[in-house]
Amino acid sequence: MKDDFLSLSAGFETATEADWLAAAEKALKGGGLDRITRHSDDGIAIRPLYRENDFASAGDPLGAPGAAPYLRGAQAEPDRFRPWDIRQAFAHPDPAITNAEILRDLERGVASVELSVDCTGAEGCAIHDEATLATALKDVRADYATIALDHRGDGAGTSIAALLALWGETAGDPKTLGFAFNIDPLGLLLRKGRIEGGIDAAFVRTAELSRLLCLSYPNATTLRVDARAVHEAGGSEAQELGVLMAHAVDTMRRLEAAGYDINTFPSQTLFTLATGGNYGLEIAKLKAARRLWARVQEAMELDVEPMRLQSVSSARMLTRYDPWVNMLRNTAACFAASVGGADVVTVRAFNEALGVPEELGRRTARNTQIIAMEESGLGRVADPAGGAWFEETLGLDIAESAWAVFQQIEAEGGLAESLMAGKLQARIAETRDARFKAIARRKVPVTGVSEFPLIDGEPAPAADISYKSQATDVTDAGLKSFLKELPDRGGEDTTAEAFTPIHLARDFEALRDRAAAHAEAKGVQPSIFIATLGPLAEHNARVDFARNLFAAGGIEGKDAPALPKSADDIAAAFKASGCHIAVICGADKRYEEEAEAAAKALKSAGAQRVFLAGKFEATDIDTNIFMGCDAVETLQLAQAELGFKLT
Repeated sequence: MKDDFLSLSAGFETATEADWLAAAEKALKGGGLDRITRHSDDGIAIRPLYRENDFASAGDPLGAPGAAPYLRGAQAEPDRFRPWDIRQAFAHPDPAITNAEILRDLERGVASVELSVDCTGAEGCAIHDEATLATALKDVRADYATIALDHRGDGAGTSIAALLALWGETAGDPKTLGFAFNIDPLGLLLRKGRIEGGIDAAFVRTAELSRLLCLSYPNATTLRVDARAVHEAGGSEAQELGVLMAHAVDTMRRLEAAGYDINTFPSQTLFTLATGGNYGLEIAKLKAARRLWARVQEAMELDVEPMRLQSVSSARMLTRYDPWVNMLRNTAACFAASVGGADVVTVRAFNEALGVPEELGRRTARNTQIIAMEESGLGRVADPAGGAWFEETLGLDIAESAWAVFQQIEAEGGLAESLMAGKLQARIAETRDARFKAIARRKVPVTGVSEFPLIDGEPAPAADISYKSQATDVTDAGLKSFLKELPDRGGEDTTAEAFTPIHLARDFEALRDRAAAHAEAKGVQPSIFIATLGPLAEHNARVDFARNLFAAGGIEGKDAPALPKSADDIAAAFKASGCHIAVICGADKRYEEEAEAAAKALKSAGAQRVFLAGKFEATDIDTNIFMGCDAVETLQLAQAELGFKLT
């Protein structure tokens, strides 16, 4: 039978790459492709066009899905029923409410549970003994749904893991139970900046507990290598991946020193990364992670095993204002995770930045994955981005940058030593500060906050928390008996500067908070008068620009009731508006003829500060706003003129 292929280009004239380049040059007015080449936070060029010869991996074949070195994932063919593990996070402080949420989500499509635990209830479920754990996991079948731990508290990781092991003794046949104990001393040092009793004692305890848990629960993983703290603190893709590898290597060395067989490490470990909304970049990052892990195993002369990789949607990208947009961000992150080959995917609730999510937030989080998996069919093909020149080339570039980060950390003595010396934190801080500068200038937009904000947007719900835990530590007689074989925490604490999570919208949300407080105190929305010059066709684009910019600071743009025809009309409309500041908008040619007179008229009418959309300067024009200006600084000036309380 003859094969007939659908030619998608059949209706178009044949064109060569040279034709495309010529058309691009013409559209760019001779500026060259460099004008539309972007760079990642690591300085990696992201070009508009990739070719087969751009992927410089001819001597480093990708291999097939499911084949060593597993650069394309562990599965030769995807599981048509469950191509990845839909893992939902649970963090309500009340164990009883957590239990109800777990059971409801499992009934509605979630495949596994990630229990965020903090004895105090401040950052997770307040589990501190066998009773509270039993309440949280009542009627949960660990033989059907894996139960994973996310240790949020200060240093109780081994104790919480032991609690789950005790619960498992009564939950069914240990050989069938799926647990992810996720013990991670270095992750604790990253997040909290302290390991009680010292890092050496912590790894001795970890090694022994991992051994005990492996014997008791052969279907479980016991360890976690987690680099999310770097991402959430503002780090770049290469920094996150470099720390992931440094974390794994330092963990293996310390476990081996404690008598642990590191050949079992790959099968016992869950690697965890954060995934943002730039899906092209994030797919490449996940591909780079597998490439790096294969290289580490080769360097350490370990049998090459596939990386079990978890993707958790980014917390730093979520916004408090216009939080509904977070649904789109999470959808993009979910797409990247599934196409990038994550084995386990966790999507945060869209309203998590507002507090503990309630049912609407949980529902959209789980349904985002279910739609991606079952309706969109994203898991029907193994490694769908495999061989794409853009993704493979960018993934290789990210891996090379991450390897340099890893080598620098190794030169500093490993991850723990670099953290204790504060060297890694300093580099992450530089990246974070550069990121905030780019956001302030709106070179990196935050939709709904720095771009296209809604001053009167619909609020989103969050859970009403009334539960208060009285516990500060994990204590239980049965637990102490289980842990009797483990060494005591008797040494001096290991300390380092902890990574502080950020929100990308931080500075703009602070501006909106002040605007909201001012509006509540004064009973009126703060506003700026928009003084237009010339006809609508001339000033409309700059009016939209100015209105959008000031709305990002919670300041509403007010128009004249009719188009002003003179400086006197502008002054009269300004007085009638009740505003205290104004922005002039018009065309550059019009500015040369009328802007100076308009600014003078506004000042005479009582304007405390006059802005102008563009770069024209005159005596009574105080501040220019334009693409690339520091919007945060500009809005702080505007708020100060309006009498905001700046804190």
